[in-house]
Amino acid sequence: MGREHGHEHDPASPGLTRYAWLSIGAAVLTIGLKLSAFLVTGSVGLLSDAAESVVNLVAAVIALVALTVAARPPDDSHHYGHGKAEYFSAGLEGLMIFVAAAVILVAAVRRLLEPQPLEAIGLGLAITLVATVVNGAVGLLLIRVGRGHRSPTLVADGQHLMTDVWTSVGVIVGVLLVGVTGWLPLDPLIAIAVALNILVMGTRLVLSSASGLLDAALPREELTRLTGLLDARTSDEVSFHGLQTRVSGRHRFVTVHVLVPGSWTVQQAHDIVEEVESEVRAALPDVEVTTHVEPREDERSYGDYRFDGSIRRADTEPPA
Repeated sequence: MGREHGHEHDPASPGLTRYAWLSIGAAVLTIGLKLSAFLVTGSVGLLSDAAESVVNLVAAVIALVALTVAARPPDDSHHYGHGKAEYFSAGLEGLMIFVAAAVILVAAVRRLLEPQPLEAIGLGLAITLVATVVNGAVGLLLIRVGRGHRSPTLVADGQHLMTDVWTSVGVIVGVLLVGVTGWLPLDPLIAIAVALNILVMGTRLVLSSASGLLDAALPREELTRLTGLLDARTSDEVSFHGLQTRVSGRHRFVTVHVLVPGSWTVQQAHDIVEEVESEVRAALPDVEVTTHVEPREDERSYGDYRFDGSIRRADTEPPA
């Protein structure tokens, strides 16, 4: 019956690109710092840490491109907008984490087989600590902004930076213990442990991205809020079925069939769906709502949907 385009003009999305630029700047800075730390110490752990920051830079560039594409409004070729570009970014970032882990593992195994003494440990750790603080601050900011704007790209980029933080923490501890104990194999062993840990994060990012590309429904909390709203609207005259939802980047899409008495005028039915659509948009920002009005008394009203969203009620069954 009605369709509301909730994001034909979305000024918030273009503004998110500045956070991608911030991530790029942080990656360039930390690459320089960590490479310096490696050069003064010779630690394979610090070299692996620098390699992950290179991956961070590539991921940040991918995030910038994805956010720029996702900010484009719907057009003749993409009626639902370009929000899914963000899932490609999140998936690629997960794959980038796999690459970083592989680089770390290869370098660590080589050093484990051929241990080498470390030099200027104090200076190297101080430089790495500065890079870690930069990554941590930027990573937490990206996660907070990404969740606030429901941007999987920013969340993925922030989580990627936080894996880098944990990598750096593990490397710092490992290098420090090498300096204290003199046990050289500890440096590559710590690097291997960190690599295995970040593989877990990469797996989570890839799975999350795949879920979005497969038209995942609204999160359970939001779906509960939506069905509660429709339940509250249900009466002896008005009921709902055929609820379908999906998420595309920052945007949500909701489709629902509205059952009303067949004797109602078009105006009466239209007034109801306008009220319902307004309430849904108020409850779920950045949502596009599509409603379809059907007469309660017509048996055909009950067989033209594929999934009812668990809101089909006894009083919406077709009359005997």
